[in-house]
Amino acid sequence: LTRLGDILGAEFRSHAIEVHAEREGVVVAGYAAAPALTKANALGQYLFVNGRPVRDKLILGAVRAAYSDYLPRDRHPVVALFVTLDPREVDANVHPAKTEVRFRNAGLVRALIVHGLKEGLAREGRRTAANSGGAALSSFRPAFTPQRPASWDWRQSPSVPVGTLPSFEGSAAPAFAERAQAAFDVGAPSADVRIETQPAGDLIDRPLGAARTQIHETYIVSQTRDGLIIVDQHAAHERIVYERLKASLAANGVQRQILLIPEIVEMDESTVERLLDRSEELASFGLAIESFGPGAVAVRETPSLLGKTNAGGLLRDLAEHMAEWDEALPLERRLMHVAATMACHGSVRAGRRLRPEEMNALLREMEDTPNSGQCNHGRPTYVELKLSDVEKLFGRR
Repeated sequence: LTRLGDILGAEFRSHAIEVHAEREGVVVAGYAAAPALTKANALGQYLFVNGRPVRDKLILGAVRAAYSDYLPRDRHPVVALFVTLDPREVDANVHPAKTEVRFRNAGLVRALIVHGLKEGLAREGRRTAANSGGAALSSFRPAFTPQRPASWDWRQSPSVPVGTLPSFEGSAAPAFAERAQAAFDVGAPSADVRIETQPAGDLIDRPLGAARTQIHETYIVSQTRDGLIIVDQHAAHERIVYERLKASLAANGVQRQILLIPEIVEMDESTVERLLDRSEELASFGLAIESFGPGAVAVRETPSLLGKTNAGGLLRDLAEHMAEWDEALPLERRLMHVAATMACHGSVRAGRRLRPEEMNALLREMEDTPNSGQCNHGRPTYVELKLSDVEKLFGRR
């Protein structure tokens, strides 16, 4: 890893995930960067077969497939992978420069690379939150630094009569709590901070803790037994919806809801044609569309997972993404792009107020969802701060 860091940079070393997978005499080993570190091209990918550097399409495709749930289409992962197998199982004379190879069991090699990378990325998703929290701590600065005169003597400082101190006993605290909760219930505009006044008991022992507050109608703050967690509500729910769509597609298909009145969406004719050409793929996700004359489509069914959605906005985004697709893009990849776009439209938006029970429900869903530690673009969905880290901020440690 040290030598790789010298070649790929110190940033790669700090983001490196160890990769190892082995089956039927084929070994895939090396390091891959976490989704937070990407490049605009594939030049950061170093691939070797039996010690020989290659630029093999099968391996490059396997790497891309493994990261497809984590990276935008225009970003590429950074990896250094070594494939080792019996020389009789690979033909190294396919290309004059020997940069491409042909495997006897190409399916096994591809599956092993994808499996090894995905397993490493899943591990990284679980540790990213804690690492991100530590990185965030380094940006904190004290609001002020108290200055105490060298000759300060507490015995000579002015005293304050006890009777003049504000009282926190009696009904003052409950009254404040009632007002805060009342404002929450009626949806008062001053909602930069949403407070959960009643402790959630045993939820504190859950991995993502008990929701305590919502700040700026964007982030959920939860309390764990030994610290706190800050969740990006949109990014977290986007990942949940995405994983649900994938699971539904792999099972019996995505459940759909029939619109009582079809929604008519007007677009230019080339965009309409592009969407209609992919109507079967869209139908597999529960999005049923049909032509409605020149420059318009009728949306008759939408995925149940998305609830009430802006069909026009969804279709326009889908059409925009489809325009960027390479015709050779595998069907599986195209379907995952569709799922990612739908997930973005079907997730809880930043700026939406959440009730305490909704915040806790989101936390529980995250705990039950694979890859929930990272959004579809490779960024963390939550950061964790240990109590010891918070204490350091206040000089208690």
